[in-house]
Amino acid sequence: MPYSWLTDELFDRIPVAICVIDREFGVVDANARFTELYGEWIGHRCHQVYKDRNERCVKCGAAKTFEDGKTREREEEGVDRFGRDTHYLVDIVPVVREDGSIPYIIEMSTDITELKKLQREKIEAERLAAVGQTVAGLAHGIKNLIMGLEGGMYVVNSGLRSDNEERVLQGWRMLEEDITRISAFVKEFLEFAKGRQPRVQMIQPNDVARTVVDHYRERAARSGVELVLDLGELGEAPMDGEGLHTCLTNLVLNAIDACVMSTQEGCHVTMSTREKDGVLTFEVADDGCGMDYDIKQKVFTNFFSTKASGKGTGLGLLTTRKIVQEHGGQVSFESSEGEGSVFRLQFPRQNLPRPQEEEAAA
Repeated sequence: MPYSWLTDELFDRIPVAICVIDREFGVVDANARFTELYGEWIGHRCHQVYKDRNERCVKCGAAKTFEDGKTREREEEGVDRFGRDTHYLVDIVPVVREDGSIPYIIEMSTDITELKKLQREKIEAERLAAVGQTVAGLAHGIKNLIMGLEGGMYVVNSGLRSDNEERVLQGWRMLEEDITRISAFVKEFLEFAKGRQPRVQMIQPNDVARTVVDHYRERAARSGVELVLDLGELGEAPMDGEGLHTCLTNLVLNAIDACVMSTQEGCHVTMSTREKDGVLTFEVADDGCGMDYDIKQKVFTNFFSTKASGKGTGLGLLTTRKIVQEHGGQVSFESSEGEGSVFRLQFPRQNLPRPQEEEAAA
């Protein structure tokens, strides 16, 4: 073949790990980059080289391409020639003969270990930033609670001095309300601060969304709000079901409160789900009071709450963001004053944590 030396040179020098695999999953050829990353491959099967194990992967992309002849792109975890964990993005391409048979496939692997490390560091930095914001807001929250207690004590003492039983009862009711607020505040703060270990399992996310809506539909109706569920097609995903339930509950309750505070009648809250390009998306939209510019700047920064009479601690959205970040996802929102808000949780599948059983096995 003319210029075959050039083809061989390109194959060997291209900065992507390339290997050729036969139908027995044996590596029959590989370039220099592949050898540099994964070491000796002659006489070995692909899972021995990539994963350092003797059994083939349960969800083997190579096996599926041998079956249907489709090109695939997957993110995989493996072990390099030094025994270190590695992440790589692999493109699987079939070699198809004229008779339609597929004797070989070609796998082109790009090492993304450093990229994954940077992603983890970014998520950790965001968590630490959230902790810093929490500590900053803690002083403000405690100050407000103490001021409430001082006000109640003043009313009680003034009632005692003037022998005014009605004023004493008024002050006592103020103290009871503030003590209730303190109890809720401390419980929510402790739950947020220490958190809970995510229990990651393969779940059907739509089931969690359906449970939340079913649970709060009647409560919304009593407030004159229609709670609507719009489910798209979502496959199973490795997630903490209880954590996801907490996130969706926080968003639904906030949306209902926004509708109650609105001057409009017949408000709606809609929870929708969808999956596109490997990203699971949950949206909670309402046509309630919405938020102005100043409020939008404070949503994720401290113990800020728009709920009336001190009913909110402002920890709901902070807790939601913390849980979403633990899943490698992100929270965003859009809001217009007097028109409503949309809160969006997005979870790229490639960032989702592994199920506990799989983590333990690894």
